[in-house]
Amino acid sequence: MTTTTTEQNATAPAGNHRFSLISNEKLLQLYTSMVKCRMIQKRAQTLFEQGKFNGNFGAGVGLEAATVGVSIDLGPEDTIAPLHGDLISGFVTGEPLSKVFGRLFVQTAGPELASRLGDQIHRATGAALANKKKNNGRITVAFLGDRTTSLGLWHEAIKIAGAQQLPILFVCQSNQETAPGRLGDQAYAEEIALQEEACGFPWITVDGNDAVAVYRVATEAIVHARKGNGPTLMECRVDRSEAHDPILKMESYLIRKGLFSEELKREAAAGFTSELAAATNS
Repeated sequence: MTTTTTEQNATAPAGNHRFSLISNEKLLQLYTSMVKCRMIQKRAQTLFEQGKFNGNFGAGVGLEAATVGVSIDLGPEDTIAPLHGDLISGFVTGEPLSKVFGRLFVQTAGPELASRLGDQIHRATGAALANKKKNNGRITVAFLGDRTTSLGLWHEAIKIAGAQQLPILFVCQSNQETAPGRLGDQAYAEEIALQEEACGFPWITVDGNDAVAVYRVATEAIVHARKGNGPTLMECRVDRSEAHDPILKMESYLIRKGLFSEELKREAAAGFTSELAAATNS
């Protein structure tokens, strides 16, 4: 996979991500974004429990690393096809809080899941096709979950993306308790290799609780797509138990780097509580 070096990071060759360099500034940006995303989701959960909006609430607690690490460097002209109920990918890329929560307050039961997923798939592949034709360097990021990857619609979209070498990054946020195989499992690694061969583009498994690992792989995959080299599928294996909290994992990493302090944690949330209150009128 093609690599690039910027002031903020220097990605290593494919398969050697542990040597990728990320600036301290970017590490702190990842952390503060994750903290704010957790606050958004906690606020949404509270509003849901208070009966302030209808429809389903897809709690994203535990998915902060797998979402922020992918989305944080996307540009305003790139396209995100989020999972249903996702509040944070739009926020990470600059969506105002009023719009984030506005979707909750106006949503209804809406169409069936298959119909919503169909719309998501058409939006993702349509944007990627348009960007390829224009050769404009823009990409699409399509988030998938455990329920969506089993659908024929997504399998077809993945095949089309590979055949036409579309500028798209598929991000599967899979539950490590239910997804087949385990990280490092030989049989699962062989299955991934077969999928790569069948679709004609890389399938990469990454620890979805590790924002640094997600960011490194996503950065390389995004550059790969922008240069016209086709799609990538990232499977972010997420363990959503409290013991594997991605924010605590990031704090441990920052401590080892000498970058973390309780003051940093307070500053990450400073002022954001009032922004949340203003956006939700409470």
